Amino acid sequence: MPDNKEKYAKLQEVIEKHKGERGAVMPCLQEAMNIFGYVPQDVQEMIADGLGTTLSEVYGVSTFYSQFSLKPKGKHVIGVCLGTACYVKGSQKIIEKLSEELKIQPGDTTDDGLFTLNATRCLGACGLAPVMMIGEEVYGRLTPDQVPGILDSYRA
Repeated sequence: MPDNKEKYAKLQEVIEKHKGERGAVMPCLQEAMNIFGYVPQDVQEMIADGLGTTLSEVYGVSTFYSQFSLKPKGKHVIGVCLGTACYVKGSQKIIEKLSEELKIQPGDTTDDGLFTLNATRCLGACGLAPVMMIGEEVYGRLTPDQVPGILDSYRA
């Protein structure tokens, strides 16, 4: 994995490539996500300075679109559906159990960087409610009692 100096140099190349283009903030942020895994404030400042735009514009784009994260994400990103079907079938209890097990709240990452917990909108698997995803893996018809075992399989 490249060190930070290399990452910033790579981002500078991206900024130079898009400088002067209309709508350049979006592709620069997308590349920053690929390079850093998130877009911290110093990266946003670098993009704003490099493109000759305001930090508030860069921040506005990075907070408007859910594809961008201002905080580092864990190795395993957990999304728990809070859509109507999942909520009615107990997804809030799944989130509570995950929070208890991981000692974090939705939107946070564990101190070891292993898990990020997110509450999401509909995941499109209503027939399996309540549903959570870890990465691309879907877990349906969940009960809070199943959560510790599922987490353990990712800790191994």
